[in-house]
Amino acid sequence: MKATDKVGSMNDPKVGHKRLVIVGATGMVGGYALHYALDHTAIGSVTSMGRRKLDTSHPKLTQVLHQDFADCSALADPLSGQDAAIFCLGTYTGSVSEAELRTITVDYTIEFARVLHASSPGAAFSFLSGNGADPTGRSRIPFARYKGQAETALLGAGFPRVYIFRPAYIYPVEPRKEPNFSYRLLRGIYPAFRVLFPNQVIRADDLARAMLDVVVRGSAEREALVFENRNIRAMVESLQFPHRAS
Repeated sequence: MKATDKVGSMNDPKVGHKRLVIVGATGMVGGYALHYALDHTAIGSVTSMGRRKLDTSHPKLTQVLHQDFADCSALADPLSGQDAAIFCLGTYTGSVSEAELRTITVDYTIEFARVLHASSPGAAFSFLSGNGADPTGRSRIPFARYKGQAETALLGAGFPRVYIFRPAYIYPVEPRKEPNFSYRLLRGIYPAFRVLFPNQVIRADDLARAMLDVVVRGSAEREALVFENRNIRAMVESLQFPHRAS
């Protein structure tokens, strides 16, 4: 396959008008974002971009396979005319080298944003960052430093609306193979942890709902908002579309 290759076709059922692109729909949060976007009546089309083909088909959905996010030039055409993007591409600390962590977290985000803004300058951008992200870029923790650098780049990229989400522990909801011991431990103690420290946890499906809601609702004003975990939890309480069954 070429670096960019379309899979399937998109037939807009005319139930909505917004055009949305999701990066990282094969991941945990991106997968829920895709599910809710396809069901949302305000969204007319969803374009999923990633390295792997989804096991999902839907009249609204177009899949675009792209192998190298260090160069997103080939995405200019499918990114044209989009109203919003939800960017969930990322990796876990410790699963890759620090150099690769920076490439995925910072470089891929900046490159995608560059092409999206050139193709759809009016698009809103919803970005999955993380708790403790340091916009100064001086943190000794690589994850915090690189997420902060990515945030700063997005806020200066020229998008009319940028929404930064900084979740703490993201509860997977559905069983999965945890990436490391810390995540296995947190999943095991989650029932107690969410009671004792409610502002340090968020369900993956709730996070996805919030990331989708801000770009669907829109605003006539320019916005650059950062949502910490407690803000995300408060947002979810006011949302009108339900949890996905788990």
